[in-house]
Formats: sequence, C-alpha cells, structure tokens
Amino acid sequence: MRRWGPVMEVQAFRRWFAATLAMSVALQMLEVIIGWSVYSHQRSALDLGWIGLAEFLPLFVLALPAGHLADRFPRRYVLAAANLLGVVIGVTLALITAAGVHAAAPYLACAVGAGVTMAIGQPAARAMPPTLVGRALIPSAMTLRAFAAQGAGIIGPALGGLVYGFSPAAVYLLAAGSCLLASLAALRIGPGQAPVGADARAGGGDRDSAPAGATATPTAAADLGSVLEGLRFVRATPMILGAILLDLLAVLFGGAVALLPIFAAHILHVGVVGLGVLRAGPAIGAVIAAVWLTRRPILRRAGRRLLVVVAAFGACMVVFGLSRNVELSFLALAVSGFVDFFSMNIRGTTVALATPDLLRGRVGAVETVFVSASNQLGAFESGLSASLVGTVPAVVGGGCVTVLIALGWIRLFPALHRVDAMNEIEPVPVRGLPTADDVVPAAGERVPAGGGVITSPGPTVP
Repeated sequence: MRRWGPVMEVQAFRRWFAATLAMSVALQMLEVIIGWSVYSHQRSALDLGWIGLAEFLPLFVLALPAGHLADRFPRRYVLAAANLLGVVIGVTLALITAAGVHAAAPYLACAVGAGVTMAIGQPAARAMPPTLVGRALIPSAMTLRAFAAQGAGIIGPALGGLVYGFSPAAVYLLAAGSCLLASLAALRIGPGQAPVGADARAGGGDRDSAPAGATATPTAAADLGSVLEGLRFVRATPMILGAILLDLLAVLFGGAVALLPIFAAHILHVGVVGLGVLRAGPAIGAVIAAVWLTRRPILRRAGRRLLVVVAAFGACMVVFGLSRNVELSFLALAVSGFVDFFSMNIRGTTVALATPDLLRGRVGAVETVFVSASNQLGAFESGLSASLVGTVPAVVGGGCVTVLIALGWIRLFPALHRVDAMNEIEPVPVRGLPTADDVVPAAGERVPAGGGVITSPGPTVP
C-alpha cells in the first residue's frame, strides 16, 4: 500500500476506500446498463433523459435529510444500509430482465431506487475521509476519494458492457454483489488513526463510530433548521458555493455521457461493447490524472487552475460532439476525464478543508445534490436538448456554454479564483459551532478528538 502514499496505511481509510469503490462500481454498472436496456427497447433519446431525472429526484428530496442523518448517526452504518438497498435494486432488475420486460416504467422505477441508494450513501461516504486520517493527509485522501469514483467509472461500464453481451441479467446480479461487498466493508470501518507526524488537531478521532453531532439525548432531535444547516453554510461561504456551483453548471451543460448510447449505436456504430469503452474513456483519463497528482500535487494557484481545466473540459465536449472517428471521440472523452479530475481534486479538497467537521455530513449532502444534479439532471437536460435540436448540436452547444461559464466565474466568484495553496485553507468559522472545550458529553459518551456532541438544534451560520 505504500505506493499509494501514507494515507493508505490507515486501516480505516483502506476499508472506506474498498466500500466506496465497490458501491461506485455497482452504481456505474446500473446507470450504464439501465440506459442501454431502455434505449435498445424504445429508441428514444428522451427516455434516456427520463432515466437521469428518475435518478435525480430522490437525490434532490432525500440528500439533505441524509446529510443530517450522517451527522447524527455512525456514518459507516448509514453507508452499509444504503448499499443493502442497492442489493435489492440489482436483484429486482435481474428479475425484470430475465422475465423479458421491455417497458420503460419498471426500469425507471429501479432508477429511482438507485437514486435513493446514492442519496443515502453518498453524504456519509463523502464526509468520512477527513475523519479517518490526519489533517496533513486530507488532500491525499480527497485525491483517492475522487480516484475511487473514477476508477469505478472504468471498471463499471467496461465490465457491465462485457457481461451484458453474455447475459443482461448477470450484470444486475454482479452490481448487487458489489453492493453487498460494499456494505460488508463499510461495517468493518473502525476509528481512524492519524499516522505519525500528522496534525492531531483534525485527525484520528472516532468520528464514524460517533460522528459529529451524534448523541442519544433529546436535545439532538432533528429539525428543519438543523437539516438545512449545511445549505446555509454553503450559501454563506462564497469559496465553497463557487466550487460546488461550478461543478453543477459545467457538467449540466457540458456533459455528454447520457447520450453515449446514441453515439455508440447511430453515430460511431460501435454497439454495447463500444458503449462500455466510450463510457470508460473519461475515467481512464481521470485515473491517469490521479497518478499524476499523487506524484505532482497541486501546490500553488489552485483557483486559477480550476477555471482553466473547466474550460478545457468544455472544449473536449465540442471536439467529441463534432467527431465521427471513434478513436478521436475516445481521446476527447479521455482528455475530458483527465482535466475534470483536476477540477474534482481542487473542488473536493477546498470544500473538505473549509468545512468544520460538525457540518461535513450536511455539506456533503449539499455536494451530493449539486453533483448529482450535474450528472443525473444533466442527463435529463441532454436527452431533452437532443430531442429538440439534435444530438450533435446539443453536445457542441453545451461544451461552448461550459467554456463561457469558466470565464464568467473569474468575476462572479473572485474568492475561489484567488485560492492559492490548498493546504493553507482553514475551516471557516461558524457562529455557535461547539468545540471540544465547551461540549459536555452525555453520560458514558466519549468526545471525539477535534469536536464534540451538538447539544443544540445546530450551529448558525452568520
């Protein structure tokens, strides 16, 4: 594990990484194969959009309460429960496929279930890495968090497309098995232990055995204000708001993933196996970027680099939309994944370091809503645009809009543009946020390092 750096020497983080990778692989397989199954039966670009919307709606409704849940209860249990739901969804899809069902409605219902799995599991998963390692290792942990998602983007689509050629039902069973492994790995996550030399101020606490805000006392009862605390914090912090909004708009307009079945079937003529390869293209580029960043981390001018790579992502989408050559199309997708990984690394590290741990679950829920909106709602936007103006104009136009967004962010969010060294970012002070010095734990309850039990409905962002 040393080749991955000191962060992978932390046992709790390794188990978290395994759980997250397995969950992401399963969800990638489900997303790709549900889309291909529906399109192969219905031949409708708009149906691809409906699938994206079906996955997004539960995320929009449930992610903020799920973030509150992740701040009140052990996060590993929340993550394990979400993956057990994924097992049920995978088995259900296998039964539907084996029965020869071609109607879109059952697949859309299962897409809603997959969205529920993401809504519950992702806020907890996103909040955990900073609590399992020392502060000095948080940037590396964020890189590997993004790597897990992108590695799954290679494994899931490629494996799903390959297995689909032999047995469509087997793909869904494989996804169910992957969710089961993720659930078991999540349950084995123990307290993090900061490696020697790490900053003890913000690492090593048993935050996921007793996460920030977890208490059995009646004063911790959830209310709407506490659930929305993460949203208020993001809105009041321009650096974080700019980072999250940038991801939303860039992928919402610039993403072309939802339309890949159309490109594979009618423009590039490569079939379902080719679809898996094309879908893996961005993830392959992202893995290359991850290896690059583990050896040459971003040290300076992070904000400026963020806007440059977002503009480059938009340019890649323009090239992909205009290409009629499968090799060039794959290269454009791979480069888009390469530059997008830089963007994810900068955004993820910035948000993680600027957020107090007592709010990480709720801020992670806001991130989940925005990221999922950019992916799943972006899929709906892509399908709708393609049905109205055509597939190629939708992709090319979206890429151009993404470039313009990156340029506009310089003026709209100067605080984000000015971010220099990410390891110098400190948690943003929040009025009313309790610390270890002023928290009185419940009887028999241990106060974790760096924070404590919330004894009021929640902090108030000024």
